[in-house]
Amino acid sequence: MKLIDITQPLEEGMNVWPGDTEFTHQPSMQISGGDSVNVAGITMSTHTGTHIDAPFHVDRNGRTIDELPLEYFTGEAIVVDLVGKKAINPEDLDSVDLKGVKKVLFRTAAEESGHSYHGFPEVSPDLAEKLKKAGVHLIGVDFPSVDPLESKELRTHHALNGAGIAILEGLHLYGVKPGFYELTAFPLRLRGGDGSPVRAVLRETIR
Repeated sequence: MKLIDITQPLEEGMNVWPGDTEFTHQPSMQISGGDSVNVAGITMSTHTGTHIDAPFHVDRNGRTIDELPLEYFTGEAIVVDLVGKKAINPEDLDSVDLKGVKKVLFRTAAEESGHSYHGFPEVSPDLAEKLKKAGVHLIGVDFPSVDPLESKELRTHHALNGAGIAILEGLHLYGVKPGFYELTAFPLRLRGGDGSPVRAVLRETIR
């Protein structure tokens, strides 16, 4: 079955949340300079590019990234096509078959603007209850955050965390057709981490 990489490349100059740590990749040893190996150091935020938010990201008492169940990050997922939508609301799932699905990824084509941190779609906090009732435990979006850039209350983060739903942000879903896939998107095992970049991959299925 075909594998589809839905991860943003990590590279210097990439967009990051305003005020957050810029991504850098600095070689410390280079074969071209006479060293026996190539080695580099990287600096980045735990929320760089395609990443998982742990509940601890917005809640001092929330679970950290290493405490989240591994089954959140692998298994069947459905890609829902909402291209052009400026908001994701519960009614957008009325015609979607969520039977047996634990992971829902929303494609809005927001990443086609270069993963801009301004003007991306909003996710209604009311979506959390509908997803919970359907048995969903992970939501993924192709834009930087499930809450608006200027939000201080972070209502959607809190609603999803309260419903036991993991948050996967910054996906690259350009060209991915709606339908069912096998998702793998494991975070790093960061003790006490508030989030982690992931390598998110879809595998085509026969469903």
